Amino acid sequence: MSNDNVNTVRRLVIRVSRESLTFSTTEKSEVVYEAYPLNSSISMAANLREALRTSELLGKTYGKVLVMLGSPVLTIPTSLFREEEQEKQYRFTFTGQEQTVVMHTVLPDLNCVAIFSVQKDLLTVISDAFQQVRFIPVAAPVWHHLHQRSYTGTHKKLYTYFHDRQMEVFCFTQNRFKFSNSFAVNNPNDALYYLLGVWKQLALDPSYDELYLSGDMREIEPLLTETQKFIKHVFVVNPSGEFNHAAITQIKDIPYDLVTLYMKGL
Repeated sequence: MSNDNVNTVRRLVIRVSRESLTFSTTEKSEVVYEAYPLNSSISMAANLREALRTSELLGKTYGKVLVMLGSPVLTIPTSLFREEEQEKQYRFTFTGQEQTVVMHTVLPDLNCVAIFSVQKDLLTVISDAFQQVRFIPVAAPVWHHLHQRSYTGTHKKLYTYFHDRQMEVFCFTQNRFKFSNSFAVNNPNDALYYLLGVWKQLALDPSYDELYLSGDMREIEPLLTETQKFIKHVFVVNPSGEFNHAAITQIKDIPYDLVTLYMKGL
């Protein structure tokens, strides 16, 4: 197979959040990961434009590009989704999104559509640099993976995913979300307050049902002790153990959503 043919199937993954910009791809079945050092004095679009000029990883040719975005997400059941209404619904739900383009992705295994947004200037940079670009929320691979895990056992399960100073809280009923929301968390007390509120709202049993904590361990470790005072079965999802010590789990500071994307797909 020629190098040109290899290039047409190679995929680049760009992950964008409020405070981070990363690039990853696979080389000889191994994940290559680069966390780009952001210049906080310029926009994310300007940072990406500079990365396109300087990053060795971005200098290669890719047949496909996946962009994972950390913007707020609105999930709607597939049966209720109308594309012509998505922008109105999104901007009614989330304020401060005036300089964005609203888009969506279908999550068939969860029978829903995720509506999210991308900054206009960032979209321009991406569109100018790449073809065959797909956009998804950063949490989508985690939803997909933990939804599959939710079928094991008889206990009801509530999941959290910590990333980029946010806490995603969600649970499932068969092939759909039963609950999904995101909270900004600045300390473990904030996280505990929101978690216990959701637990009560869902009428979960603190002696029987299960809570799973995943993602940024800096957020999880101080929270674990506090949640165990109220909920008996609390588990921390350890990517290394979960994925049989796969090499990608040993990459320093790689987000759990990227690990699940490469290990389980979407």
